Amino acid sequence: MPLNAEEHILGVADVCSKKWDMLAERPLAFLLSAFAGGAFVCFGAMLALAVSAGVPQNLAPGLANLLMGLVFMFSLVLIMFSGMTLVTADMAYGLVGVFQSRISWASFVWGVFVGYVGNFAGSMAFMWIMSKGGGYHALPWLMRAHDIGVAKTGETAMEIFVMGIICTWTLQSAAILFMKTNDDLSKIVLAAYGPLAFVAGMNEHCIANIGFLAVPLFQQDLWLTAVSGMESVKPVLMHWGFGRYGWAHNQLFTVMGNGVGGTLFVAVVFQLVADPLKLQQLYRNRASDLGSDTTS
Repeated sequence: MPLNAEEHILGVADVCSKKWDMLAERPLAFLLSAFAGGAFVCFGAMLALAVSAGVPQNLAPGLANLLMGLVFMFSLVLIMFSGMTLVTADMAYGLVGVFQSRISWASFVWGVFVGYVGNFAGSMAFMWIMSKGGGYHALPWLMRAHDIGVAKTGETAMEIFVMGIICTWTLQSAAILFMKTNDDLSKIVLAAYGPLAFVAGMNEHCIANIGFLAVPLFQQDLWLTAVSGMESVKPVLMHWGFGRYGWAHNQLFTVMGNGVGGTLFVAVVFQLVADPLKLQQLYRNRASDLGSDTTS
């Protein structure tokens, strides 16, 4: 049976405590957990690129996005069931922990920063290795990777920002509801829904985009060689900087949007829905149970 709102928030706060305790007591373990989480996200990004290459837009404009979402969706299942760290999920869990006085604001910011660093390293490492694979040097996959990169980096700052908000609004709603259920099937469905929604919905996720946008940059020389004789292709060069078609341009506004979506529209809402008096009673009951166990 699903937990009620107050039990749910208490459970999310407990997860926050476990994560931030790991950060304080075993920082290397936390960083490795974030590295694995970033790589798990890019397991899905690799599959999304693999299945969407060559899908004609005139067949059905949303078909490629649907295929990408269907294979991407199990990346969060891997993360949630393994207990690894994904910074966008920790934005929601951590803020609930702040509201429940489990961690300080400074600890929250530090945890999000370290989680992002680990996710960045895992995402970059996995996609760099993947970019060296011969299968992804074939024209359909070179073209698809470049098209995705150009589309994402070519958007305006506001376009990236609002799609970043929507991304974590859907994704972290699923991640936080993961904690509300008790059976594995429900947890799998909820964890799978979040990535399906943001990928099929063409949203912007900072950790997924680290890899999605790095691949065409790693392969840009190969792509230029492949399209050099194609009169129909007008080369658009990507770069690592903050200007249009820049990796950092997309990443900056995606991180900002993800932060707003996961905190303001998920953590704050779920916290305010819970009855504070009932929450206090749950804490009193827990303290009483712990006291009884100590006495016995």
